[in-house]
Amino acid sequence: MENEFQDGKSEVIEAWYMDDSNEDQRRPHHREPKEFIPISKLTELGIISWRLNPDNWENDENLKRIREARGYSYVDICDVCPEKLLNYDAKIKDFFEEHLHTDEEIRYCLEGSGYFDVRDQNDQWIRIAVKKGGMIVLPAGMYHRFTLDTENYIKAMRLFVGDPVWTPYNRPHDHLPARKEYLDNLLKIGGGNQTVEC
Repeated sequence: MENEFQDGKSEVIEAWYMDDSNEDQRRPHHREPKEFIPISKLTELGIISWRLNPDNWENDENLKRIREARGYSYVDICDVCPEKLLNYDAKIKDFFEEHLHTDEEIRYCLEGSGYFDVRDQNDQWIRIAVKKGGMIVLPAGMYHRFTLDTENYIKAMRLFVGDPVWTPYNRPHDHLPARKEYLDNLLKIGGGNQTVEC
């Protein structure tokens, strides 16, 4: 399932190493020169992604197949923008605090766009831009954060196995079993030769 629905994915999901600037979090934050990262690098970090048809998501057989194969029984839709999200400023601040979850974080961008920032094996920030049609799965135990881009809008489907648990564990929470399992899997995928800092 992870290798299906890949056509055109680079048009809706791309990634690059971030600079160290503290400027507006909604800016792209490219390094100079720019350092783009292939999708295969995200796969090495345990991230799964697809390109789907957001204009017909209610009847999309591909989305249905993904949900059935991965057990995503819960679905809701969230508009993140100043006009529609209650306590917008506080929520955006919370989303951008580095954290992990004990379950996967699954987001499907139906409209708009946003950034998911994750850490590589050497603890460097990677910015993942997700646009309309992009679906991304961050593994349990992976430190990450989210922000809107300068368009200030994303309409995202949130999926979950069973009843949703949205509890963020702000860094550091390296003692959690989900974090330890993620690091173990990361070492297996990478052959055990990378430096992983907690």
